[in-house]
Amino acid sequence: MNEKINQDSINKALWAACDTFRGTISADTYKDFILTMLFLKYISDVWQDHYESYRADYGDEPELIEELMKNERFVLPRDASFYTLWEHRHEPGNGERIDQALHAIEEANGTKLKDAGKSVFQDISFNTDKLGEEKQKNTILRHLLEDFAKPELNLKPSRVGSLDVIGNAYEYLIKNFAAYGGQKAGEFYTPPEVSDLIAELLNPQPGDTISDPACGSGSLLMKCGRKVVANYGSREYALYGQEAIGSTWSLAKMNMFLHGEDNHKIEWGDTIRNPKLLDRNGELMLFDIVTANPPFSLDKWGHDDASHDKFGRFRRGIPPKTKGDYAFIQHMIETLKPSSGRMGVVVPHGVLFRGSSEGKIRKQLIDENLLYAVIGLPEKLFYGTGIPAAILIFKKQKSDDSVLFVDASREFKAGKNQNLLTAENIQKIVATYRERVSVDKYAYLAARDEIQENDYNLNIPRYVDTFEEEEEIDLLAVRAEREQLKAKLAELEGEMAKYLEELGYGA
Repeated sequence: MNEKINQDSINKALWAACDTFRGTISADTYKDFILTMLFLKYISDVWQDHYESYRADYGDEPELIEELMKNERFVLPRDASFYTLWEHRHEPGNGERIDQALHAIEEANGTKLKDAGKSVFQDISFNTDKLGEEKQKNTILRHLLEDFAKPELNLKPSRVGSLDVIGNAYEYLIKNFAAYGGQKAGEFYTPPEVSDLIAELLNPQPGDTISDPACGSGSLLMKCGRKVVANYGSREYALYGQEAIGSTWSLAKMNMFLHGEDNHKIEWGDTIRNPKLLDRNGELMLFDIVTANPPFSLDKWGHDDASHDKFGRFRRGIPPKTKGDYAFIQHMIETLKPSSGRMGVVVPHGVLFRGSSEGKIRKQLIDENLLYAVIGLPEKLFYGTGIPAAILIFKKQKSDDSVLFVDASREFKAGKNQNLLTAENIQKIVATYRERVSVDKYAYLAARDEIQENDYNLNIPRYVDTFEEEEEIDLLAVRAEREQLKAKLAELEGEMAKYLEELGYGA
C-alpha cells in the first residue's frame, strides 16, 4: 500500500488508537505507550522500506543488503521490529516482548538513544500492572499492535513522503495529550504558536548554540532550530536541553530522533538543583540563545540549597521558597554568552510586579540593563492553566537602556477551551518588537528612569494605556427614545384591553 497519505489521516488514525486505553488508564499514563509505539512503528517501517528498496535494486542478496543497511541512521535488530511483535500478538507475554524489543533497539544504537547511561525507554514499561492483570494486559497490547498495523498507519517513507509527517504526528499527539490530559499532562508542552513567536523574537542564526533548561518534549528547542533552516537554509546549529521528569526526557529524545535532529544533547535532571549542561571545566555552558517555558511559580524548587550554589547563580537574590520563577530566570541569565547572548522566557504576570526578594532581583536585572522587552500574552493559551502569561526578552548587549512593553493580550483567536495566536497576531507582535517604537494602546518604549520611577514594577498597564473612552451619551436623544417607547407601550396596552374585552374578560 504505497499511495500517498495526508497528515490528517495519520493524525486521526493515531488518535483513534488511543481508544485502546481510554477507560482503563489516564491520558497522562497512556501517552507514553502511544508515543513509544509510534516511534517503534516508524523506525520499523523505515527499516523495512529501505530493505525492500535495496532488494528491488540488487535482488535477493541478504548478505549484501545487510551490509548496505549498516549505513542507516539507526539499527533495528530483526527480533525488535514492530512486525515481529505483531506476528506474536496472540501469544502470552506481549508486554515482556515489547520491553525486550525496546531494550534491544537501545543497545544496538549506542548513544543515539542514551545520555550519560540513562536510556530513553528506562521509564517506559509495557509489562506493567497499570494495564491490569496479565490476561487483560495482553489483550490491551494485542489491540494496540493491531491498531498500529492498520493500513492507515503504514508509515513507510515511500508512502508518507517526508520525515516531518511523522514528526508532525508526534507533535499532534503531544498537543492532544496536553489538551485532554489536564494540568499534569500539559506541563511538558508549549503551544506551537507560542514557540513560533519566541523563535521569531530570538532570531536564531547559523552557528548558534541554543539551550532550553526546562525543555519538556523539546518542541521549543526544535522550533528555534527549524527557524535557522527556514531563514538561512542551514543546519549549522546545536540544540541543548535539560528535563527533570524522566518520561518527558524520553519524549524529547524520541522527538529529536523523529525530526532528524542529530546535533543535540538532552540531559536528564533538575536544572536548578543539579545543572548538567557543563563545560570541560565543570562550569555552566554558555549559549547564544537560551529559551524556556519553565513551570509557573514552582514550589519546592531548591530554595534550601540556593544560598551556597557553587555556580553563583543567585547572587542577585534568592527567590521565595514557594515561587521558583526567578530561579529559572537567573539560571538562564548566567548561561548567556557575554556578547551574543539573548534569552526568551515565559512567565506568569506575578513575576512582573511581586515584591520582596523578587522585587530586588528584578531591580538588579533592570539596573544591569539586561531586560529588553516585556510582551503580555492573551489568557488561555497554555494547557493546564487559564491565566495569561508574558514573555521576557533579555539581551547581554543592548544599544540603549530602554525596555519595550507590548500588550498583546487582545491578540488571539477565541477557541472553545483554548485561545490561539494566529499568524497575523504573531506578525504584529514581531513587527512591533523589531521596530521598537511606541504604538498607541499597544506598545510603549520606556526609558530606564521611567521604570525606576515606577519602583521597578513591570506591570504592563503602567506603561501601555489601553483605556478606551466611552462614547458620550446624548441625554436628549435618550429621553426622546424613551418617550417613543412609552407611547408605543400605551398603544399596545390599549389594543390588549380591547382584545380582552371582545373575549369577555373586560373590567
